[in-house]
Amino acid sequence: MDARRTLDILDLTLLDHDASESDLDDLCRLANLHRPASVCVFSQHVSYISERLEGVDISAVAAGFPVGSNDPEQVAGAIRQAVDAGADEIDCVLEPSGDVPGRAEQAMLIAMREASAEKVLKVIIETPLLDERTMRACTRLVLAAGADFVKTCTGKRGGCSDEAARILAFEVMRHGVTMGSRTGVKLSGGIGTLEDVERLVGIVHSEDPSIQGPGRLRIGASSLLDELV
Repeated sequence: MDARRTLDILDLTLLDHDASESDLDDLCRLANLHRPASVCVFSQHVSYISERLEGVDISAVAAGFPVGSNDPEQVAGAIRQAVDAGADEIDCVLEPSGDVPGRAEQAMLIAMREASAEKVLKVIIETPLLDERTMRACTRLVLAAGADFVKTCTGKRGGCSDEAARILAFEVMRHGVTMGSRTGVKLSGGIGTLEDVERLVGIVHSEDPSIQGPGRLRIGASSLLDELV
């Protein structure tokens, strides 16, 4: 992939609760200049950057991060606040509660989907903490709940593995064949070079070549822009 095609699917990320106005101004300047798919920040920064971005979508990381909340009402409230502040998209952690996802995860996903309403919902399943069976079960539950993207991880408890990219892409393909939907994959966690992007996107396309473009494929990264530009 060339730099422009990568920028088109990049969620340019700054997740720092202590980010200064100067940090956020720099982020907005870079986004306005290079036009990534979105800028990804904590909910508390959405209002500030919404006044400084020029036609670039805002992805808000709502509720607990990197450890997700186990309270559906708290998660729903945090998502609504992010939407009210101007978020176009929501990234939210589905914290694993056991070996096999069950009612607790289902309740959380329903709360996420209802609170995010018509906004794009990207659910993080923290694949470094999961074995293959649980990873597949979580992905299927996320997609069945109506999420727009399933996301590999926060990057804080392990990076995006090749195997996770393959499994998520297969499950998105499987869901599409079964349900006729066109959901997406977000790859994040330790992705810092164009070589990383090419390898991981190649794995996704080996499972389903239709997973492409910002409506179905995203890369979450904070340092990748330096290499691209």
